[in-house]
Amino acid sequence: MDLLNRTETIEKINDLAAMEIPFVFLVNFTGEENLVATPQKAADNGFFLDMPGMVNHAFKKSPCPTIHLAKKAPDPERYHHAFNRVIKQIHYGNSFLLNLTMPTLVETNYSLLDIFTRSRASFKLYLEDELVVFSPERFIRIKGRTISSNPMKGTIDAGIPGAYSQLATDPKEDAEHNTIVDLIRNDLSTVASNVRVMRFKYIEKLKTHQGELLQMSSEIAGRLPANFRESLGEILFRMLPAGSICGAPKRKTVEIIRKVEGYERGFYTGIFGYFDGENLDSAVAIRYIEKQGDKLIFKSGGGITFQSDWKKEYDEMQKKVYVPVF
Repeated sequence: MDLLNRTETIEKINDLAAMEIPFVFLVNFTGEENLVATPQKAADNGFFLDMPGMVNHAFKKSPCPTIHLAKKAPDPERYHHAFNRVIKQIHYGNSFLLNLTMPTLVETNYSLLDIFTRSRASFKLYLEDELVVFSPERFIRIKGRTISSNPMKGTIDAGIPGAYSQLATDPKEDAEHNTIVDLIRNDLSTVASNVRVMRFKYIEKLKTHQGELLQMSSEIAGRLPANFRESLGEILFRMLPAGSICGAPKRKTVEIIRKVEGYERGFYTGIFGYFDGENLDSAVAIRYIEKQGDKLIFKSGGGITFQSDWKKEYDEMQKKVYVPVF
């Protein structure tokens, strides 16, 4: 399949949605290199999804040994330097929250296909011999005329004594989560009416190969106009990039991200999903492993605020380097 630029992607999504033709899609972080295709054409070209309402593959789980995942973490001093540059921009008032990410070199006894078929996640994607995503985070869902989003911000090791109360009451996590809820509410207000917070700061447990994590989310919803399918492409791109993986304010924060991270995110922190002819569901492309030559790169990160401690943020970034196979 050919990669589409932003304009081509919007036009294709608009056309397919207006004709009520089902399609799957993958949009990268910049929004400039994207895939849109019918589910069968996607599968024929090695683009597979496994998510609520859409499975366009027939892969079977092959017998596998216990998974082993070895990490070569990024240099802490490199992270510390990038972190300090972010904090400086926050003090200048150019950002209130910035999601700082870095690549981690990993080695595993599983193939990307093994990870795709055996991982447990709500939203999974596999580009054949290129990358795999096992995301716990929904981007937007459209059902009828209701559009909703479930941003995730706030993570803690579930094994820490009092982890639940720590996550729920930590001032830094609270400020970070509130900022993202406000950002997503504002994003939804540009495409929908009657936008409101339906659930605030609910906490879910995520199982991984190395233990359990607690993750905090909220749900925000609004109502779309009756003819929204004719402009579904514009609706999606007006919401991009996803607030939870960039920060606020969006435009300036993305500029800072591109200066300080020092690598290309690519499809990492983009979005992927499915339109069934009437409704749409989508996810943020996090929990992401990419093949680069003969190496595997796991991309991860976390939100930085003026209250952040670089060592804690570095540790959180590494806790997110996991595979939900158990």
